[in-house]
Amino acid sequence: MSQEHFNVVVVGAGISGIGAGYHLQKKCPDKSFVILERRQNIGGTWDLFRFPGIRSDSDMHTMGFSFKPWTSAKTIADGPSILNYLDEAVEENNLAPKIRFGHQVKTASWSSSESVWRLEVKNQDDGTLRNFSCNFLQLCGGYYNYDEGYSPDFKGREDFSGQIIHPQKWTDEVDYKNKKVVVIGSGATAATLIPAMAPETLHTTMLQRSPSYYLSLPDVDVIHSFLMKILPHRLAYFLVRWKNILLGHRLFTKFKENPEKYKELLINDVRENLEPDYDVDTHFTPYYMPWDQRLCFAPNADLFEAIKSGKVSVVTDTIDRFTEKGIKLDSGSELEADLIITATGLNLQLLNGIDIKVDNATVDISEKMAYKGMMFSHIPNLVATFGYTTASWTLGADLTNEYVCRLLNYMTKKGFDYCMPKPGEDVRTEGNYLNLTSGYIKRAAHKLPKQGSKAPWINTQDYLRDIVEVRLGSLTNKDLEFISVRE
Repeated sequence: MSQEHFNVVVVGAGISGIGAGYHLQKKCPDKSFVILERRQNIGGTWDLFRFPGIRSDSDMHTMGFSFKPWTSAKTIADGPSILNYLDEAVEENNLAPKIRFGHQVKTASWSSSESVWRLEVKNQDDGTLRNFSCNFLQLCGGYYNYDEGYSPDFKGREDFSGQIIHPQKWTDEVDYKNKKVVVIGSGATAATLIPAMAPETLHTTMLQRSPSYYLSLPDVDVIHSFLMKILPHRLAYFLVRWKNILLGHRLFTKFKENPEKYKELLINDVRENLEPDYDVDTHFTPYYMPWDQRLCFAPNADLFEAIKSGKVSVVTDTIDRFTEKGIKLDSGSELEADLIITATGLNLQLLNGIDIKVDNATVDISEKMAYKGMMFSHIPNLVATFGYTTASWTLGADLTNEYVCRLLNYMTKKGFDYCMPKPGEDVRTEGNYLNLTSGYIKRAAHKLPKQGSKAPWINTQDYLRDIVEVRLGSLTNKDLEFISVRE
């Protein structure tokens, strides 16, 4: 079987993979690379999810690329607008020839003696297997399983006479118009889906086991709109991007320093956006502190406007079972429904579901320690992109891409074939890879790599700290071994 070889193989053509292609092309022009995408389109999440109202949960000045200005007036963008932005980024940088669609990487096996990754790749069109090899493997395929979202095993599910759909499986055939709809969940997906869908439903009920925090802000940045009129687009974008980075960092820091104060501010904002007699204590007062889980965004207070309109109600209860007509709750009441949407979350997945071996030994990522949040102990020449959970994903992805390019250029200059993180004896395992209590993270915590007790084995989730380290910090330290196999 023939085998194609590249210096770098990038897995995934979503935001992270497109950014990786741009950086490799610009900063490592002597390196050959290919982007392998299992689906038939670019975009990743923004091509997969098709439910009503799909939009960003971060402002597009920080979720957009550092190298491509976001020029639309709306800073909170819908899915189609984001896809159009990504299409433009691919076209403007001539990345299309580098992307192979319908290519799913199934296995990756590293040989230290040859300094090569060998990949077994399934062609999605005809089911055949193809072989690729590379010196460096960059995984940009996201953080969750694209095949199946998380859906609890609800008792009596088969008894329900209507349709049950997970948002990850949404198609145009889902009919919700003039229907009684129950959305199970109150996270970011539910907060997006419900306001978009509610005007056309007979009634929509958001059924939650426990409340979430919501932050309501305008979806248009007036400062951006003003600067775009008086400054060149790139300069206006740069200024607003940094305004939002610094503001977001300061807010997160303040939230963690004084959680009780900001909990009260968030809940009071909900009170102001709802009727005076609404039971905010029951339905919008979480048991945890802000940023123990990611905040949900309600642009223009759209979720609260939908509730005030009477088209949406919130029920805080637990599910006993599904029935023929809907959902029976543990309180004894029953919610009637024609359509049930299980906005119950994602299945977290690292390493893009690839079966990885190093020198014929199968890798169990849960036994590894994360190096700078992107590499893993004793796994050579591999980086997995995982953006920020406390800020825009793309900020982290961009820094990862910059780091990879620095690393590749350094190894070429010094004549090294590969590098491998190796924790010293003074580093101990300490904490989970992600310090959030969100359900999808807690469910997968035992499958994730660990953090260490000291840098560079700590996943800081701090952009301002990381940007200094990635751009100005030394690549060499006692925890990263560089090896040459050439004589």
